[in-house]
Parts: sequence; structure tokens; C-alpha cells
Amino acid sequence: MTVKRNAALGFILITILIDVIGIGVIIPVVPKLIEQLTGAGISSASQYGGYLMFAYAIMQFVFSPIMGGLSDRFGRRPVLLLSLLGLGIDYVFMAMAPTLAWLFVGRIIAGMCGASFTTATAYIADISTPEKRAQNFGLVGAAFGIGFIIGPVIGGISAQWGPRIPFIVAACLTLLNVLYGYFVLPESLLKENQRKFDWKRANPIGSLLHLRKYPVVSGLVVCFTLIYIAVNAVQSSWTYYTMLKFNWNEAWVGYSLGFVGLMVAIIQGGLIRFVIPKIGEKNAVYLGLGFYSVGMMLFAFATNTLMMFLFIIPYTLGGFCGPALQGIISNQVPATEQGELQGALTSLMSATSIVGPILMNSLFAYFTGPNTPYYFPGAPFMLGALLFMLSTWFAYYNLSGLKATRKEARNS
Repeated sequence: MTVKRNAALGFILITILIDVIGIGVIIPVVPKLIEQLTGAGISSASQYGGYLMFAYAIMQFVFSPIMGGLSDRFGRRPVLLLSLLGLGIDYVFMAMAPTLAWLFVGRIIAGMCGASFTTATAYIADISTPEKRAQNFGLVGAAFGIGFIIGPVIGGISAQWGPRIPFIVAACLTLLNVLYGYFVLPESLLKENQRKFDWKRANPIGSLLHLRKYPVVSGLVVCFTLIYIAVNAVQSSWTYYTMLKFNWNEAWVGYSLGFVGLMVAIIQGGLIRFVIPKIGEKNAVYLGLGFYSVGMMLFAFATNTLMMFLFIIPYTLGGFCGPALQGIISNQVPATEQGELQGALTSLMSATSIVGPILMNSLFAYFTGPNTPYYFPGAPFMLGALLFMLSTWFAYYNLSGLKATRKEARNS
């Protein structure tokens, strides 16, 4: 059984790796493509980039619980393949886009099918023992990190032949991933753990309300919400911030994100496997949120390229937080509802991505625009730091309750 679990884990990690490489390839070139299609400068392009992320997020918000529910009914494998196919089509749309409207069409398609990470995390929960879940979620983060070593570097280098070439590369990688998954990836959901599809629960509001059954999970919703909004400071603003403040080109953006990926791979693929068992999941959450807060503040006040690379180290040490939280909440939910849980969390992430990119990119545009009363490109990072600090308080409040509940259970 252990051998089969390890083999299945290897399959899903390779699938995630190729998927993330495809995503990472396009990140350095999106601003230039927007500038090419609109004629706008980098500050205005950041706002269009926020709207593109909004289009993706609102569709993912609606469709993620549907995909999660379908994966609980029909299995992880078909839903994962469908989501990857949708992502591949999105890249084709973006590579061919003659107007900005085409980019929005592609993002809408990707959002509708954007369940690859939802299904992957449910897959990990299926094949992991409770005590190994946090560590295995860390391996997902490591695959994500390695993908971000390779993807942005490929994107930055291939962009020298034009801002559309990386999208073609991403489409090829993703569609090859579909073929890989079709022929190699096994199903992880046991037949006895399948459940009927329920439209009342397969919607973003219903899936989130269903989490009220699990007090610890529902209590951490605010914590997750703040984290998801905060990370948009990096996800949405990084390329625009570094291009404006440090005159980076696509290649340097790619190198920086590659370094982020290297650090994530080291931390989530290596350190987590030692740190979380040693200090416990709750302490790992607090430690990670603390590093996130510090890293965000350092980004906001960095004055040169070397500082940005150095400050990536404390920021990525925040990666202790995610797998620990995933392990805590996954262990509160039965095997029959893991897909629904991950779909609900993805919907929550998507809901914050409706707000986050527009909020962070609008802050960046406002504090870098010609009429700003105070020039401060680092404004999104400062807001992110404050949100991480607030999330730490909510995490402490809710996880302290978890400890008390367990003591009460032992005493009863």
C-alpha cells in the first residue's frame, strides 16, 4: 500500500510540476503583451492586469465547488484532465489574441476549468495518512517551487522572440501534461468514498456554508481570506513593481521568480518535512505568517535588485504556513468530502482574487501615477504585511480553540 501511495504521489507531483511550468512561463510577459495591445504604460497596464485576474477569479469562484463536487462523485483523474485541457486552451487564446478582449475570453475559459490545484490537493488528501498530510502538502509546494524555477526563466528567455512566444510554449507544455495524465495518472478516490453530486453544495456559497459543520475549518475562514488577499501583493504587483522601480526586463523578472521557486522547493520539499514534525502544525502556522509579514515589509522598502533577491528568502520561509494549515483542516474532514473541502477553499481563494488583484494593482497605479500625492510603489506590499499580521491573530484565536477541544475530548 505504501509503495502504491508513493507512486501515486509521484504521478501527481509531476503533473503539478508541468502545470506550474506552463503558468510560470507567461508571468514575465503579461505586462508587455498588455502594453502591446493597449498602448498603455506600465502603471496603466497593471490595472488591466488586475482586471484579467478578476475575470479568471470570478469564474473560478463559481466553478471550483462544482469541480470539487464532481471530483467527489466521478473521481479526481477526469476532473484534473478537464481542468488542464481548459488551461491549455486559455494559453492558445492568449497567444493568438489580436485584442485585449481575447485575453479576457481566455481567462474566462481558464477560470471555468481552473480546478487543477483544487483536485490535486484533494488527490493528496486521498492518498495520505493523517500524520503525513501536512508533509505531502509541502511536496505540492515543492513541485510548485520547482515549476517556478523553470517556468519564469523559460518565459523570460523566450520573450526575446516576442511576448506571444511564451504562451505557445505554455500551451504545448500543458497539452502534453494532459496526455501524460491520460496515460499515466491513476485514480485516487476509492469507490466507497464517492458521494452523490449535490447542486445545493456545489456552489460557492453552499460549499462555504457547509464548512460550518466543522468548527475549526469555519473558524479559519477569516484567516485564509486575509492570507489569500495578502499574497496578491506579490502575485499581482511583482512584475509591474520590479519593472518600474528597478528597470527589470522580462528576463530579470523570470530570474527572480525562478529564485522564488528555488527557495519554495527547498523549504516546502525539504525543511517542512523536518520543521513541522518538530514544532507542530500550529507553531508552523505562526512561524510562517511571521516570515510572510517581514518579507512583505522588506519588499516595500527595497532599493536595489540585490535587496529584492535577498528579501525573497524570509518571504518564502512563510511557506511553513500553507501546508500546516492544509494539514490541520484536511484532518477535520472525512474522506468522502475532501474534494468539496478543497473546492470550497479554492472558491474562497477565488473570491479574494476577485478583490485582491484589483485592490493591489490599483494601489500600485495610484501611488505611481502622475497625480499621486505620495510616490510609493511598495504600497501593495505594506498592505500585504498588515493583512498577514491580522491573519496571525485570527489563526492564534482559532487554533487555541482546537487545542482546548482536543483536551476536552481526551477528558470526556
